[in-house]
Amino acid sequence: MTATRIIGTLLLVLGLAGLFTGGFSFTKSTTKAQLGPIKLQVQEQEAVNVPQWLSLGSMVLGGILLAVSFKRR
Repeated sequence: MTATRIIGTLLLVLGLAGLFTGGFSFTKSTTKAQLGPIKLQVQEQEAVNVPQWLSLGSMVLGGILLAVSFKRR
């Protein structure tokens, strides 16, 4: 596989994943205070939303790259 096909496939898959899931979340652990051996840690849940236009653009660009790579062959 050429690099163009790999990048096109990757963009297409990431675009589909972003379109179906709408985003992802992760847990961030931070230290709020530390007094000697005692630590106060807080875990916060962060969410990142993937815009729909970004997912669609990624899918279109991936499709174009795949079409170009197969056309050259």
